[in-house]
Parts: sequence; C-alpha cells; structure tokens
Amino acid sequence: MKIEILGTGCAKCRALEENARKAAEAVGVNYEVEKVTSISEISKRGVLMTPALVVNGEVKSPGKVLSAEEIQSFLEGYVSTEEDSRVS
Repeated sequence: MKIEILGTGCAKCRALEENARKAAEAVGVNYEVEKVTSISEISKRGVLMTPALVVNGEVKSPGKVLSAEEIQSFLEGYVSTEEDSRVS
C-alpha cells in the first residue's frame, strides 16, 4: 500500500505522517510512505490545502490532520477491497 503525505513539511504534515504510520502498523499492512513537497506536484493532484493524505493514488483528506484512528478506517477499507479482489 502506498501512502503519500502532500505538504511542505510543516508541523501538521509531520503529524499526519506520524498518524499514517501508526494507522498502517495497527492494520498490519505492508506500506510505504512518500512525502510530496513540490507545490507543482501537489497542485497537479487538485489539492489546494495541505497537508493531504493520499492512499494508493486517491486523495482521501486535503487540508486536515487526521487522527491515526481515522486513517486506520481508510486503510482497513483498502485491505478489505484488496482481499476481495484476490478471492475473485
């Protein structure tokens, strides 16, 4: 699973990254976290407010520091979807 944190590296961006890591560990998935700090790259994704959380290429939350619990619920949804596609 690819988790991206879009932002310039501010305290809120770092908090979102930490919460994302905690959530991924709690779910128990293999993941990688990438920080995207380029303003042009962030705007290409349609994000106007940072920090933003992106999971597997999908912007999940722009302009908000989500809690680890909120992120965990997103990740659990992806894990369920991935498992369903493997069973089919």
